Amino acid sequence: MKKAFLVIALLLVSTVGFSQNVISLFNKTNSFFIYMAEAKYDTAHLFFDEAEKAKITPDNLKKLWDNITTNLGKPEVLDAISSKVQGDFYAVTVEGKFEKAEQNFVLMFNKGEKIVGLFMPPKAAVYTKPAYADTALYTEKSVYLQTPGHQLAAIITTPKNRTNFPVVVLVHGSGPGDMDETVGPNKPFKDIATGLASKGIASIRYVKRTLVYAGEFNKAFTVKEEVTDDALAAIAMAKTITGADPKSIYVLGHSLGGMLAPRLATLAPSLKGIILAAAPARKLGDIIIDQNKYIVELAKDTTKATQVKLAEAINEIGAAKLVKLAPNMKPDSVILGLPAAYWVDLNVYDQVATAKKLKQRILVFQGGNDFQVATADYDIWNAALGKSANAKVKLYPELNHLLSPQTEKAYTQQYQVPVNVSEQLISDIALWISGK
Repeated sequence: MKKAFLVIALLLVSTVGFSQNVISLFNKTNSFFIYMAEAKYDTAHLFFDEAEKAKITPDNLKKLWDNITTNLGKPEVLDAISSKVQGDFYAVTVEGKFEKAEQNFVLMFNKGEKIVGLFMPPKAAVYTKPAYADTALYTEKSVYLQTPGHQLAAIITTPKNRTNFPVVVLVHGSGPGDMDETVGPNKPFKDIATGLASKGIASIRYVKRTLVYAGEFNKAFTVKEEVTDDALAAIAMAKTITGADPKSIYVLGHSLGGMLAPRLATLAPSLKGIILAAAPARKLGDIIIDQNKYIVELAKDTTKATQVKLAEAINEIGAAKLVKLAPNMKPDSVILGLPAAYWVDLNVYDQVATAKKLKQRILVFQGGNDFQVATADYDIWNAALGKSANAKVKLYPELNHLLSPQTEKAYTQQYQVPVNVSEQLISDIALWISGK
């Protein structure tokens, strides 16, 4: 059973909220379920509020867990994936995957971060294949992406009866992610891969290293270990795909992956082009501050306590804006759940300036209903690249951060409803790659 890795508001698989409080709640939630899975019911019982302890005994917890595992099988994954303020309480949603089925949980915490409720919501919606993915037009092959000391499961999706076709390498956003970039019932990378393959374009998608080798990320690291090493290996693999045009390899980076796409283009100059999907143009710390402000605004909570908490969060996030280590600061010093070395690496990197220097083709697109990366970022990209001969920049007013069409901007609960990546977006990407 894996433990939570990163909790940063920008992350595709993440919670947006007040960082330190969220980190604490996530840690307690994951610890509670670890003790339950290990049959340490007395220890799990200690996580409850005193009033609840009188109602729920360790034996009650044992009976509950026995009933769950009898019906669902042994747990394979139990991870906190989101949190929400509900009045004076915090609701933390836990993704649960068992041998026989999936079952999510919601833990309710009071202000003292003690459990006051445990719920099992109805089974979440499941992924639905998009209508534009024609299985008769492509094949998928399971492979392994190899780097020194690491092996990541991957899928190569290729169009049938085609030769000399382009290949797109799909690069994740932040945090642990599977090869489909799964969020609830949504699988953006699977949609993109199968949609493009139906139009004659191959792709490689792979499990992110932070999901498989989470234990390696409890020390100093940067995006080199998190993202770029594996992305470069995937680019090299793309050139070896039978039937592929090795001179027509692209990178599609989503969120943080899009932010790093210009860096990848400098590290892999043979790339034909890069695609920046919902990519931050600003510093990560500024993005996180905006997200916190948005969540408070969405909650319509104007109380002094919330405003104080927001101010405290903004002040804490400010510590992540460092561009060099202080004399007494170690590279593995933790700031907002990430090592100081990570923040320095990202903060000294200027993705916009890097992109402006590139000779490769560039496509930038952004959704107007994206609350994680704002249209302010699109405006920066447009100002920098909008008139460049090698670049195209486009805003899709209806798309959210998962690149699916929505009627409104919303919170992460929107991600629990299955909506495929926009068909128009898939078509536009395919046309751009073909040079039309």
